[in-house]
Amino acid sequence: MPSEPPILVIATRNAHKTQEIREMLGDRYRVLDVNDFPNLPAVEETGTTFLENATLKAVAISHHVTGLVLSDDSGLEVDALGGAPGVWSSSYGGEEGNHPKNNARLMTEMAGKADRTARFRCTMVLAEGGNVLANFSGTVDGRILDEPYGAGGFGYDPLFAPEGYDQTFAELGAEVKNSLSHRGRALAKVIAWLESRD
Repeated sequence: MPSEPPILVIATRNAHKTQEIREMLGDRYRVLDVNDFPNLPAVEETGTTFLENATLKAVAISHHVTGLVLSDDSGLEVDALGGAPGVWSSSYGGEEGNHPKNNARLMTEMAGKADRTARFRCTMVLAEGGNVLANFSGTVDGRILDEPYGAGGFGYDPLFAPEGYDQTFAELGAEVKNSLSHRGRALAKVIAWLESRD
């Protein structure tokens, strides 16, 4: 009988994020997340950088589960806004995880701005037993559009067109997005690191 793939716990309650990572990892790992462990404590993201927040989450969750824990802290950096929303991307509209409010605030802040350049940045941390094993990062450059396009993806995807494309992440579909995205690029480094350890 083939052996079961090892478990990789993603330190998130965001089902969209878990699904993206699951799709990119294929059958290498059995991907679970915090929702699969109802008794895990909530981790306060008190860091001021993606690396600090990713580390807080990975270390905290790895104290409570067996095996590898992968955390991801990511967000949108808009040049005309001095790098905002940055680490506060998921609460930019005033309510944690409210994508329509976040997008509405971004459109308001960007109204009339000529510089539309931006990037998605992702930092991932692998931890086990309370110890950080490694960290990885990935970015994808692009621009912010005047209004949202597309129904796919999540977060700021309907407003972000990656470099070299006229369509947004929300229009391009999961396969194209995952091949280009900040999370895909960081995860490729995670996979290479895990394979080098085997």
